[in-house]
Amino acid sequence: MTDTAPRTGEAAPPRVPRRLLTVLVVSQTLGGAGMAAGITVGALLAEDLLGSTGLAGLPTALFTGGAALGAAVIGRISQRHGRRPGLAIGHGAAALGSAGVVAGTAGQWAWLLLTSLFVYGAGTATGLLARYAGADLAPPERRGRATGTVLLATTLGAVVGPNLVGPTGALAHAWDIPRLAGPFLLATVAYAAAGLVLWVWLRPDPLLLARPGQGEGEGRGPVPPPRSADVPSPSPDRHAPGLVTGATVMITAQLVMIAVMTMTPVHMTGHGHGTQAAGFVIALHVGAMFLPSPLSGLLVDRMGRLPVAAASGAVLLAACLFAALAPPDSVPLLACALVLLGVGWNLALVSGTALITDAAAADRRASVQGLVDVGVSLAGATGGMASGLVVAGGGYPLLAVAAGTLALAVIPLVALRGANGR
Repeated sequence: MTDTAPRTGEAAPPRVPRRLLTVLVVSQTLGGAGMAAGITVGALLAEDLLGSTGLAGLPTALFTGGAALGAAVIGRISQRHGRRPGLAIGHGAAALGSAGVVAGTAGQWAWLLLTSLFVYGAGTATGLLARYAGADLAPPERRGRATGTVLLATTLGAVVGPNLVGPTGALAHAWDIPRLAGPFLLATVAYAAAGLVLWVWLRPDPLLLARPGQGEGEGRGPVPPPRSADVPSPSPDRHAPGLVTGATVMITAQLVMIAVMTMTPVHMTGHGHGTQAAGFVIALHVGAMFLPSPLSGLLVDRMGRLPVAAASGAVLLAACLFAALAPPDSVPLLACALVLLGVGWNLALVSGTALITDAAAADRRASVQGLVDVGVSLAGATGGMASGLVVAGGGYPLLAVAAGTLALAVIPLVALRGANGR
């Protein structure tokens, strides 16, 4: 298969400064802890407050819908002013949303809980958009590994977060707040700290440095894009297939992963498992989403974008079949299914990110990336909302089989793209 090549005539960006990567790593570690709160207890909160399994997917739909709006806004801010303000504002919004979730749960105000979950989604968008900051200054042959380094940093916080469901729940209970709101106390602090780290230390701005002949100095104002609008030009471009393929791979993986992941804690608690067991499984899943990132990046750089994208479809299919066939009383087998689900998503995200970055010119890259992540977030919102309805109507195995069938469609799509490339 032939991958989309870097744009001819586009200057090779300089090596990513180690200090900027360190700042991104610290912020991603903190953001990962905040992101894990919604993944672990969001569906359980809705089931408890709204009293309906069919609506258990609503929180995931809301915060992934919020991530869609966040991706668009953060992409626009980043295009005009750089990565630093865009990412910092995104984390600040997520901290505000997390605090609102705690208040809504404590007061039993469903409207505040649901509204805050939407705002909280900005953190998911910010965490994913940060991967592009790592690739901004990387040469094309190292973009996969640069992306993988930033994503790996999310692992520590994202894995530790779900395992703190018990302690944070106990803290919340001591403050007369429902236990399920405990992880969102952690998310409030973690997201606020991540935004502060980026705002203070992400200098010089990676995106502004990546633009040919541009940069960010002390006292210098924002550098506007050369185009009048922050959207990709509709003119024909030989790199457009790379954008379409990369976007489709990531959108499909997000829909499949969110749908199965969202209902797994509900499936487990419905069969007698406690929230701590569900949190442990989700922690393994989130670890698998980010821990393989360096290896995925190496594979993308060495084997090519398209072969790794095709492999993601196969791994996601295997994960869904495993989830459908695993006995509901077996925590180890459900954990294996969720680990495979995370690995498949990671392969899709890293390969898709490289395809998008290769195809988008530096002068409009942030807008293109933001628009692509809008689609990714909307896919997650669709998967989260539909998952509860499917499980309520046909059960968890039906959901897993349907998601696996969708994942399978990625393989012929990538094969067709490779044939057209040749």
